[in-house]
Amino acid sequence: MNSKNADFIWFDGEFKPWDSVTVPITTHAIHYGTSVFEGIRGYSNDENLFVFKLKEHMERLIQSAEVYSINSRFTLSEICTSTVELLKKNNIRKSCYIRPLLFIGLHGIDLNVTKNSPSHLAIIAFPFNRYFPETGIRTCISSWRRINENSTPPMAKAGGNYMNSVLATQECKRNGYDESILLDYQGNVSEAPGENIFLVRGNKIYTPPLSDSVLEGITRDTAITLARDLGYEVQERSITRTELYIADELFVTGTAAEITPIISVDNHMVGDGQVGEITKKISDFYQKVVVSQISDYREWLTPVW
Repeated sequence: MNSKNADFIWFDGEFKPWDSVTVPITTHAIHYGTSVFEGIRGYSNDENLFVFKLKEHMERLIQSAEVYSINSRFTLSEICTSTVELLKKNNIRKSCYIRPLLFIGLHGIDLNVTKNSPSHLAIIAFPFNRYFPETGIRTCISSWRRINENSTPPMAKAGGNYMNSVLATQECKRNGYDESILLDYQGNVSEAPGENIFLVRGNKIYTPPLSDSVLEGITRDTAITLARDLGYEVQERSITRTELYIADELFVTGTAAEITPIISVDNHMVGDGQVGEITKKISDFYQKVVVSQISDYREWLTPVW
């Protein structure tokens, strides 16, 4: 999003030229991070463009806003319909990324945000393909701990939460890794800066519970469903740091990351350092689902054209 990637942005109910959408420097969200957002993918096949779990993402956007008493001003139906209309307005037919952003505007310098505070909703869409390489990523355990429910709600996808993710990402990049893994305040595995994490041992799949400072990821939920449908046992339980070092397979899930294998943690090779069999099966299945190749999951898809 560092340059113009489409002709129009949807902003507060109107389609506006990309370059014309600006906000005042006094916008509350710029000063205090009072924003919530989503990341949504659109996937194309030879016939159509499909938005993956559009309703679920927008429901989470509204729920995140509720945590911080940010008024969305638009209904779930209006936001979903406007997203599809934006894709059509920009004539997007190839795979893309969609970013709804709900934020507080000219509230003043005080921190008492309420449902009466002025809010704005923008929806941005632009072409997008892969985020991480299919061959996997090298990770490290971050020295920074994941935000905690007692201070900042991890289940709200709020802009301010991601300063924690920025610190963890900066650290891993400085040290030559692709991504970080954050622990919670009890020392259990929580998640990556922008992804949920899964561990495979003995043909069983484990992922941290929401109580370990985990965002309730939509791709996370999808991976759990698909893995179980493929016949694998999936358990939500706390995972220790040591378990990462001796895992058979590891992978992360997220809208941008999709399902990406982890090939090492703190230079400990995961398995044989290649994409694991179970990870590949789930990832391949996911890729078929999102382009409408498997009819059983078409209710997750919103066709654009």
